Amino acid sequence: MSEGGMMSDDVTMDTMDTGAPSKDGRATKGRGHAAASDREHASGAYDSLEPASLGPGPAKSIEGWIILITNVHEEAQEDDIHEHFADFGEIKNLHLNLDRRTGFVKGYALVEYETKKEAQAAIDAMNGAEMLGQNLGVAFAFSKGPIRKM
Repeated sequence: MSEGGMMSDDVTMDTMDTGAPSKDGRATKGRGHAAASDREHASGAYDSLEPASLGPGPAKSIEGWIILITNVHEEAQEDDIHEHFADFGEIKNLHLNLDRRTGFVKGYALVEYETKKEAQAAIDAMNGAEMLGQNLGVAFAFSKGPIRKM
């Protein structure tokens, strides 16, 4: 570089150490400049949980089958949910979301089962059932398209 901060005529972008030169001789920098054949997604190889040909219905999360319980009483505890839903299978995870301001339950809970059969049994038995004076709504939390009854 010369005194004024300008590049001299004999130094070009191709010879500067700013990144890998592209096919047309320009230096490239940053992400996204690799050839398409070098990119993993170029071949269309994506991870998938289930074949897409199964059609609409409930969908499995990464670890298990999650059901959404709505209309949960604001003073319900995790133990109340566990007591009512443990009869259908081993509960892998239970999440009862609380309102930060009031400390009460927001009105819904998420319960995760290992198998679809356990989750479906809980939905069939507990949808419309009463807990702490309120009728619960129970359904799969995730679905591919509209949910159909199995």
